[in-house]
Amino acid sequence: MALAPLGQGQTLQPSRQAPSPTARRMVEQGLVDIRDVDSTIQVSLMYSRADNFTGKVLYTDLREAYLHPKAAAAVAKAQQALRKTRPDLSLIIYDATRPMSVQQKMWNTVAGTKKSIYVSNPRNGGGMHNYGLAVDVTLCKAETGDTLDMGTKVDYLGTYAHIDDEAGLVARHIITPQAKKNRELLREVMTEAGFKPLKTEWWHFNLVSRAEAKAHYKAVY
Repeated sequence: MALAPLGQGQTLQPSRQAPSPTARRMVEQGLVDIRDVDSTIQVSLMYSRADNFTGKVLYTDLREAYLHPKAAAAVAKAQQALRKTRPDLSLIIYDATRPMSVQQKMWNTVAGTKKSIYVSNPRNGGGMHNYGLAVDVTLCKAETGDTLDMGTKVDYLGTYAHIDDEAGLVARHIITPQAKKNRELLREVMTEAGFKPLKTEWWHFNLVSRAEAKAHYKAVY
């Protein structure tokens, strides 16, 4: 998930051309394009580029962020909450629904390493991205798309991205006080919309639990 340096967020929006084969499969499985729900939400899928933690392009023909309709509605609600207090800012999505085939490629990259704790194993049913019920998201300037300082890149796989001791990270001068405030603002609007943060990744939010997803929703392939 490694992106361009902070403050240099990718600003290109997904094209509105004919849907790709992957996009069509998403629609066939009941998913919706987030920008059809709220066109003000920005999208820059990290896995459509090679500057992510795998070092590979994983979405060869996907540029749009697809989600389960319930998750899409919740993201739109978070965007509305953000724009109400900070009209100069916007959510920018770096990953949304992730086909299980892509999850397998990610798992293959980290299997057997210390970083395997950050990637859900497809053999165990995958994670919430694979059900269209999770987003990797941060904050950006609404006008330019430049991302705010969050202390680490979106796919930094390490303790500096954890949210359980951000005061300690500030005290040790690992992240800035402003980065901590930016993380807190992101969590505030996302939790207000019904999402739950992930302790190990400040950018990752789940709409439901793993048990609920497996019981009531279908994985996306």
